[in-house]
Parts: sequence; C-alpha cells; structure tokens
Amino acid sequence: MNHKIFWTLTPITLLATLAATHLIPHNVDSRVNQDFNNFKVSAIEQTREITQKFQAIISDISESTSSKDVLLAKASIPPNLSALEKGIIAETNRARTNPVAYAAQIQKLRSSYRGKILKLPGGVNILTKEGVKPVDEAVRALKATKPVPALRPSQGMSLGAKAHVKDQGPKGATGHNGSDGSRPWNRVNRYGSWQTVIGENIAYGPNTAQQVVMQLIIDDGVSDRGHRKNIFTPGYRVTGVACGSHKKYRIMCVIEYAGGYKEKS
Repeated sequence: MNHKIFWTLTPITLLATLAATHLIPHNVDSRVNQDFNNFKVSAIEQTREITQKFQAIISDISESTSSKDVLLAKASIPPNLSALEKGIIAETNRARTNPVAYAAQIQKLRSSYRGKILKLPGGVNILTKEGVKPVDEAVRALKATKPVPALRPSQGMSLGAKAHVKDQGPKGATGHNGSDGSRPWNRVNRYGSWQTVIGENIAYGPNTAQQVVMQLIIDDGVSDRGHRKNIFTPGYRVTGVACGSHKKYRIMCVIEYAGGYKEKS
C-alpha cells in the first residue's frame, strides 16, 4: 500500500510570518531519507501588548452556526488536552465543515491592512510578507472549497505531537525533524499506527485557536499555501494537537492529521 505524507510548518509572530513549507509525497516502505532545506526565520518580536491587541480584533469574529458536537466530530476528547488544544480542533472543524462561512470571518481582517502593514488598535503595526494578498486569496479559495468531514481527535496522535513540543520548546528549535531524527510518522506511531495518509502543521507564536487556524489558512509568505492544503485535505479524518512553551516564539502548536489512526490498546 502506498502511503502519503504531507507536512508544513510556519514560524509566526502574530501576522508577521516567514515560513518554510514542504508538500512531499512519500512511500513509507521505501524509507526515503530526505531532510528539509535549511530555512531562515525572520519575525517581529512578539509582545504581550501586540498579542492582546490582536485578540481584540478577532474576538469580534462570531462563531459559525455549527454545533459543538460537529466541531468536535461527535467524539470524546482525549484526556489532558488543554483549552487551547481543544479549541484548535474545534476551530479547524469549523473551517472544514463550513468553509464559506469561515471565509467571511477571515475577510473581516482585511480592513486592518494598509499595504503590507497590519494595523492593530493603539497604533501597533505588524509587517507582513505579502500584505492583504493571501487574505483575499484565502477568502476566494474557501468560497470555492466544498465542506469536508470534521476531524476526530486522537489521543495517540496528540501524544506524538506533544513529544515534538517537549523536544523543540526548551531549545527554541523549529522544523519537523526531532532532535533524535524522528519524523512526524515516527512520533505518532509510538502510541498507535497511522493509516493511509499523514500530515503535520506547526505554528510558532499564535496563542489562541483562531490565531493558529487563521494564520495557517491565510498562509502569508508560503508560496504553495501548504498549511491551508493540509487543513482542507478531504482524506484526513483524525487529528492530534499539542501546544507548549517555546524558547524563541513563546508558544508552539503541533497539529497532526491522518486518514485513520489505530490507538495502542
């Protein structure tokens, strides 16, 4: 059986982002040993004031009419997930199950841009890579996207994501490879086995569920919009999420996706 792996990461400070992204089909049985190209991260220093002001903007964005049962895929949430981790699952499912409605939410950010500058309340300005272009592109893309099934939370995949957070956070490292050489599929397979297709997004910087998901969908500075593709891949049915402190970006969130997952008994 051929398996596919898709992964993307985004070093982010709020809406100022430069990211490296990789969309790599991979036959696991062939064990192709392919490392990421080195990438440079350039982001504006994150402050509490900027975080609070950004939150003031998105706090006015209303939730979609989808029920909480739909948002959480009508599944029990794995134990020990934080409110942020649960929120990312809910926010992702909100976008997946009603992309047109989510497009309207993203469009509300447009009025805060002046060229490549995102103007926040209180005179705080954030320099973005592309300005409003990826916002408009994301809105158009979501309006043309058919709804896809909500993702079911997985304890094993969340534990695999948590292992990467614990590895990178204290070091301030970035990327999909662990310090022990592990890849995303290696980490989730410690707690079960993924099926059919697997992917990973990593966000560095955002500290609310809406920030994380909207950043990944807008995908500023990422030419192939790989984060957005991961979120709306119809073949994904299961997800795992873990967030934690990061030495350089203060917070990071690792999000795993798979076509299926068998938990270890």
